[in-house]
Amino acid sequence: MSEIIQVVAEPTPNPNALRFSWGKPVLDEGGPYDFASPRAAEKGSPLAARLFGLNGVTGVFIAKGFVAVTKHPGVSWDGIEAAASQVISDHLRSGEPIITVDEADAKSVAADPQDIERRVKEILDRDIRPAVAMDGGDIVFVGYNAGVVMLQLKGACHGCPSSMATLKMGVENRLRREIEEITEVVAVM
Repeated sequence: MSEIIQVVAEPTPNPNALRFSWGKPVLDEGGPYDFASPRAAEKGSPLAARLFGLNGVTGVFIAKGFVAVTKHPGVSWDGIEAAASQVISDHLRSGEPIITVDEADAKSVAADPQDIERRVKEILDRDIRPAVAMDGGDIVFVGYNAGVVMLQLKGACHGCPSSMATLKMGVENRLRREIEEITEVVAVM
């Protein structure tokens, strides 16, 4: 008879992330491990890879006592929460390891934030800023953190009614298509 595993989902301060636990340590040692893309998960965690198979999942963080799952802001938790609990429960019963990368290789699993920043700046400078300049504005790179690109709108773009649509539908879609680790683009003042 297989063990019954009760996976509990709890809210976090981030409305796009839930914390999953089941009353036992997730990791005996090492970690935490942050998987910002399916490719990284495939290299380091069968559990994270399974979770990325769910529609809308953009990140998996595995710590000693919990697994945090992050979803895309445009996707509802309806369906994802129950499916993630089931994936975790099934994985635990399977006996497969949660992490398959050793601590020394963990840094190579996660995407290098400096490389992501460099790639974002290249795309902005090459493709986006010249188009925005034609409308009398500019988009300036402010920073990158855990999948989120922060940009500042300047000139005619600052305060423009259509700037948020351009930022989300144009810039965010383009960057996410080119760099899979990016989950969101936000405007900062």
